[in-house]
Amino acid sequence: MSNLIRFSVSIDKGILDKFDRKIQREGYPTRSKAVSDLIRDDLVEQEWEEGKEVAAAIVMVYDHHKRNLSNRLTHLQHDYHELIISSSHVHLDHCNCLEIVVVRGTPGRVRELSRRLKATKGVKYCSLAAASTGSGL
Repeated sequence: MSNLIRFSVSIDKGILDKFDRKIQREGYPTRSKAVSDLIRDDLVEQEWEEGKEVAAAIVMVYDHHKRNLSNRLTHLQHDYHELIISSSHVHLDHCNCLEIVVVRGTPGRVRELSRRLKATKGVKYCSLAAASTGSGL
């Protein structure tokens, strides 16, 4: 059985019209689902601000032909082995690789690893996708 609660919100018509257009473009089935996602996003952000255990994905693109780059990235990841749950390496073309590193730990350590990977010479792109462990949601 679901614990759904109905509540009402007063909001400016112009803002609601824009919101409705946005959620329609994004394919939301209902306003309720869209509002729930907004609240959940805020709660995840709060987990990161409060230093709670979090999960994330670090996405990198790099040229594996760059001298010693693959080894440097591997050594760096070993320095943070306690955070890393999994990694996936994909060959995009003859030169470029995409690597996804899935991590779990404190926000400070996760950000530190992401910054160090991004700052590694030869990494073309690096992005941190912040998430939650789900335990607080």
